Amino acid sequence: MIPRETLATATIPGGETLTLVRHGTDHVVMLGRDELMGTRMRFSEEQLAELTLAELETDAPRLLVGGYGMGFTLRAALAKLGPKGRVTVAEIVPEIIEWAQGPLAHLTGNALDDPRATVELCDVAALIDDALDGTTPKWDAILLDVDNGPDGIVRTGNERLYTRTGLARARDALSLGGVLAVWSAAPDPKFARRLKDAGFTVDERTVRARPNNKGPRHTIWFARRP
Repeated sequence: MIPRETLATATIPGGETLTLVRHGTDHVVMLGRDELMGTRMRFSEEQLAELTLAELETDAPRLLVGGYGMGFTLRAALAKLGPKGRVTVAEIVPEIIEWAQGPLAHLTGNALDDPRATVELCDVAALIDDALDGTTPKWDAILLDVDNGPDGIVRTGNERLYTRTGLARARDALSLGGVLAVWSAAPDPKFARRLKDAGFTVDERTVRARPNNKGPRHTIWFARRP
């Protein structure tokens, strides 16, 4: 049996401990004893970006990504984004970016040096608020992958993102026709109804965690601002 090697740890503000481990050629981020993300289960996070971009009609979209994770969503967005597009990643745990530049640099590639990409060490809610009050232009898409889903909160305080009020704020931070995309490890019918109650038109899709229709089934909601 291949042992797991602990590479680094970090504390979520107001929350639990994250542990970066290596298991053979794979890397995994643990939340306590649970696997939060790993290099083998990246496909649905890549699809979060690719399917969102396919929904947009502008050739110069402004994307806001909540949570860097292992960078799968950012890299997938950059691969599909045209030269005029821009993507901002909100990451609240500084060590996550340090890992991306250190033990996970082989995964990161040049994504963090891409002129179309910006990383902000802050709560994604703050950047949603900036678009609401006019500090920044509205977003064409907001991609949320900061938890295991609306019913799998990782950080205390993120609950507000998934309330009807929080969803309405995200809606108003989007340009007309913009898309709020939310990743989840599991279905959540109540959340889908909240999206509709917040004024979105909703498309719910099931995506496998690994290519070729393998791995666990994950849910992504694509909620469009009419």
